[in-house]
Amino acid sequence: MIRLFRASNFRCLTKVELEFGPGFNLVYGPNASGKTSLLEALGYLGRGKSFRGAATANLVRHGEKEFVLFGETSFGGRSHRLGVRNSREGLEVRVDGSSEGGAASLAAALPLQVIDPEVHDLVAGGPDLRRRYLDWTAFHVEPDHLHAWRRFRRALKQRNAALKSRSGSAAIRSWNAEFVALSDELDASRQRAMAVLQGVLQEYGQMLLGTDLGFDYQQGWSKERPLLESLEDGLERDIQLGATQHGPHRADVRVSYDEKQARKLVSRGQQKLLASAMILAAAETAQTALERPLLLLLDDPAAELDSASLNRLMQAVIGLGCQVVATSLEPGALPLPDETTVFHVEHGVLTPA
Repeated sequence: MIRLFRASNFRCLTKVELEFGPGFNLVYGPNASGKTSLLEALGYLGRGKSFRGAATANLVRHGEKEFVLFGETSFGGRSHRLGVRNSREGLEVRVDGSSEGGAASLAAALPLQVIDPEVHDLVAGGPDLRRRYLDWTAFHVEPDHLHAWRRFRRALKQRNAALKSRSGSAAIRSWNAEFVALSDELDASRQRAMAVLQGVLQEYGQMLLGTDLGFDYQQGWSKERPLLESLEDGLERDIQLGATQHGPHRADVRVSYDEKQARKLVSRGQQKLLASAMILAAAETAQTALERPLLLLLDDPAAELDSASLNRLMQAVIGLGCQVVATSLEPGALPLPDETTVFHVEHGVLTPA
């Protein structure tokens, strides 16, 4: 969990220094005051990128050349110092003084998840978001997942380069054996993570929606035939498109609600609850594997939810036992635990309340 956080020249945050409580933290203030910017900065410190998909140029405060983020984390007698600097010259990451681990070292030192007003995209959006969701879980549950993912991405890049250059069938096929082996390794890691995740997902689905949820992992090629066979049969199409059409980079996690596809039937409020159930399940799964609490960033949880749904969500969040930084317009807008650390923000200035 994060104890001390500093930010300078990040969006509207000129200079911020905060000490967070180990449990629930609330940041309240009017719209456009800096609440979401603070969460985005915290997310950037733990991921090396914006969870809102913003480019660096849009994150640096107007008139400045760079933004700098710093945080101290601690749990169980161990602490880490995290630093991020970004500008037109590029991203600089340091964990305990070392820059070797890159963004993955941030994720290991400050594991976090986000529930924001766009979380319903996890259900209604494209498969890329769900792949990243599953890979995040596997990264914290499967010790070798990151290595498998990186090796697979290199093999995919090499095969696609051969396809785009139209190197010839023999040259393209020469990549197939390595591509299949690494695909199987990555797929097996994802499937193990999914097996751990399934039961927890069901629990949060019942907790937030009161109904059974179904989750079907689609590996990215037909389950009825080996990947090599799919690559062979699809070779001409791969050459035509200049990209590999079968493999774990095409995987998806299909979510069903009352035995029908969730993205087609549920409202945005229900999609938010369903996506939140997925996020909380991943957080709990990672917490169990890591044996330490995660950081949950909860941006405007009341948006699109009625009071009963909001209460169920907040009870689930509080019951998770992680460190939370939440935002709201007013301090009384959310049901909060007794020991909540409260901050007020206005015009990018945060003060303890």
